Amino acid sequence: MNTQPLILPDDEHNRTLVQNTHPPDWVNPEPRGCYNLVVIGSGTAGLSAAGGCAAVGGRVALIERHLTGGDCLISGCVPSKGIIRSARAAATLRQAADYGVRTPAGMTVDFSVVMERMRRLRVRISPADSVPHLKEMGVDVFLGQGRFTGSDTVEVDGKRLRFARAVIASGARPVVPPIPGLKEAGFLTNETLFELTALPKRFAIFGGGPIGCEMAQTFQRFGSQVTLVDLAPHVLIREDADAAEIVQRKLVQEGVRLLLNAKAVRAERRDGAKVVVIEQEGRTQEVVCDAILVGVGRAPNVEGLNLEAAGVAYDKTGVKVNDFLRTTNPRICAAGDICAPFKFTHTANALGRMAMINALFWGRNRMSRLIVPWCTYTDPEIAHVGLYEPQAKERGIAVTTLTVPLAENDRAILDGEDEGFVRVHLKQGADQILGATVVAAHAGDLLTYFTLLMVSGKGLSALASPIYPYPTQSEVLKKLANLHLQTKLKPWVKRLLSQILTWRR
Repeated sequence: MNTQPLILPDDEHNRTLVQNTHPPDWVNPEPRGCYNLVVIGSGTAGLSAAGGCAAVGGRVALIERHLTGGDCLISGCVPSKGIIRSARAAATLRQAADYGVRTPAGMTVDFSVVMERMRRLRVRISPADSVPHLKEMGVDVFLGQGRFTGSDTVEVDGKRLRFARAVIASGARPVVPPIPGLKEAGFLTNETLFELTALPKRFAIFGGGPIGCEMAQTFQRFGSQVTLVDLAPHVLIREDADAAEIVQRKLVQEGVRLLLNAKAVRAERRDGAKVVVIEQEGRTQEVVCDAILVGVGRAPNVEGLNLEAAGVAYDKTGVKVNDFLRTTNPRICAAGDICAPFKFTHTANALGRMAMINALFWGRNRMSRLIVPWCTYTDPEIAHVGLYEPQAKERGIAVTTLTVPLAENDRAILDGEDEGFVRVHLKQGADQILGATVVAAHAGDLLTYFTLLMVSGKGLSALASPIYPYPTQSEVLKKLANLHLQTKLKPWVKRLLSQILTWRR
């Protein structure tokens, strides 16, 4: 049955968001014979697959049980980056004196306005993912729970849809750790965090990954006292250690309390507050807080799909696919967080398109050939693409690593954004880029240069020839490329050039 969702708070922005992404008066269409493609899930991967099929004239149906746009629009990239921008504005004002700008004493953050701004901008973005827009594109939208009834049929809201091919793009949801008392104490995930209208005075965050670090810094800047708890010895454990150290140091400087090598063992309500018992290196302590955010991982949404009826294999990590995104049913592919190791919006977009092409046009695009960049939107940001040095060495690849600190870049110095670096890993003795890491205020933007070179098969030396505007932080890339060219200059060539210059005096 098509159940009408409710997004809190129930204000004009969220009512319009629901109107766009799950219209209350929507009537599912009558199925149009056998569909070229049926897509289950309208997050980024599903939208990419369905939109691509419609664009080439295919007959396509899209099934969504909640809101079109998925996590990215509703509870992920869009709302999180909206409030991160507000937090950066607050941090800029607090640091204004460093730039010779005097601000009035007692600057505060109006959290209710921050969240209203986020909701207003989110609904402004939503029409691109809306049900009316999908209909205009030629997509048959069915709102309700999709359930396979056979190898080539799916049922939704009492209607049976036949398909030649299908794509499962049902996404993932937050993992909730089995901490005794946590459910009774009450907690937030990314799915409920953006419903807040009042700032938690004391905020406990479980998980030192991207979500945990981004929100820890953001809410600390808003005025919460944040305690970040993680099992690992430092935050962002999967990132370059030097990069993670810079972010960890910034979090501590801004007042975030870090409890590392630690785990929550119990939670309870006490005297109107939430109390979390933390075990750290054999000792226990209590963290008293007003809100708890859980950000420790994602679990695939496989429940309710009746995958067994379609002959689609799955396990706790998600739907099982081969390198071409095909499931154990040759008619059905999967894409996005339901099956991919990289759970990013931009990866889901690429995989949705790949699944559609492979399913409909006998494509041979391989998931393993994707070059996947990613970015953590702390301040400074950490962005990465390709291999890390230890990964390359594990594969038996000899590596040359080059690093240029932002402290050597004029624009970074002038902007007060000189804490960071650009690092590239090259195949030893070659120009080939194996991976790159950028730590900078806008690291994600700088990283694209490396991604473009890797996709186009060009080497690092290609960054040496362009003229870069001065002063820009992008000049650090030219410096890195020139450093590489200098290392390639053989000693005998240097001696010969020196002799030529001596003769020309």
